[in-house]
Amino acid sequence: MKLCVLGCSAGIGGRYLRTTSFLVDGDVLIDAGTGVEDLSLAKLSLIDYVLVSHSHLDHVSSLPFLVDTVGGMRTKAITVYTTRATIEILGNHLFTWAIWPDFSEIPTLDAPYLRYQEIEVGKTMSLAGRRPRPLPAEHTVPAVGFDLASGHASMVFTGDTGSNDALWKLVNRIRNLRYVIIETAFSNKERQFAEDSKHLWPTTLTTELAKFEGHAEIYITHLKPGEIELTMQEIEECAGTLRPRMLQNGQLFEL
Repeated sequence: MKLCVLGCSAGIGGRYLRTTSFLVDGDVLIDAGTGVEDLSLAKLSLIDYVLVSHSHLDHVSSLPFLVDTVGGMRTKAITVYTTRATIEILGNHLFTWAIWPDFSEIPTLDAPYLRYQEIEVGKTMSLAGRRPRPLPAEHTVPAVGFDLASGHASMVFTGDTGSNDALWKLVNRIRNLRYVIIETAFSNKERQFAEDSKHLWPTTLTTELAKFEGHAEIYITHLKPGEIELTMQEIEECAGTLRPRMLQNGQLFEL
């Protein structure tokens, strides 16, 4: 299993700042932020599955354009895997006809460009031989993270989350965990903003990582533009022996 980082920023600006999206094996997206827009038309047309962690725009903004762009080029619908609550949000607030056409209905109800598949926290899915598992997240809207297992190794993506004891109870049971991608959206000086929006900041990142009982490479995602250097400096000062590194756009992982 190969995962390429298409976007890992909490904002935009310049060629290296793209919002959250990862491409797995060429046919699976994990979230559909602005990073998807850098893919060629040929690569876009190969995407069969989109795993959506939650409904915020920085994680789904490219989904309407993806479906509209390649729907007519494909022989089957793109399937979005997400929670029932997020399916309802996408249908009620994004694919509304007022904001964007509802591609779960067109070109026909029987053969739409977009389908939804409900997922549940802790219940492993089957995606053409791959077995991702949704993990609990604590955010301002219903949200999940994902455990991506190849059979040889696993990677955890926390999604957007605040303090999350339930996550670590599951993560600590993963025997072959190699990588953890965890968000830290704000610096310590923006603590109140982070707390209100249910994101981590360096101090709470340290608290969360103290709950991790295993060994893995730790990568930081979802940094706010304009605070990247400050936030990473604060993380380096307080995160201890795990030595988290900043996730990079274009970074490739093999599992």
